[in-house]
Amino acid sequence: MRKLKLQVQMTIDGFISGQNGEMDWMKFPWTEDILNYVRKITEPVDTIVLGRKLAEGFIPHWTNVAKDPNNPEYEGGVKYATTQKVVFTKTLGKSVWDNTEIAKGELVEEINNLKSKSGKDIMVYGGGTFVSALIKNKLIDELHLFVNPTAIGSGMPIFKELPQNLSLELAECKKFDCGIAIMKYIPKK
Repeated sequence: MRKLKLQVQMTIDGFISGQNGEMDWMKFPWTEDILNYVRKITEPVDTIVLGRKLAEGFIPHWTNVAKDPNNPEYEGGVKYATTQKVVFTKTLGKSVWDNTEIAKGELVEEINNLKSKSGKDIMVYGGGTFVSALIKNKLIDELHLFVNPTAIGSGMPIFKELPQNLSLELAECKKFDCGIAIMKYIPKK
């Protein structure tokens, strides 16, 4: 069965954005060591899943980046633009993006169907409500938390929908030159 992996930027106080979606707290530019880590975890990925709200910014951004070989993010842009995407939505009738399917069914069933298909790993980037639902339903197999050295006091959490404690096992922890620490967790069965 394919793995569903979460890659998410967050603050040290556990938020993935400010109250109004602000992301100005993220540490950029990234250093080569963290870029290598991202290459390593995205290499075995052939599908990206996104909630509709994030997809509306994510897909056009990376499609534009992939068109400019002089952009320092070009390599990532090509990876994200060319990888098959599945957008979870209740409002869109059809995809408005290339290389993208729409999933409108029940979340657990749709994700388990994706995981049971042949292929490589699946990566989820967000958004917050979508990721919260995936966590709540215990659908994520690896959590790659990119903890930025910033606290913002309030914002959008991804662990707010838990019906009970979620036990995780720390599989890896790395500090990178840009100041971000990445913690990889595996849910305990």
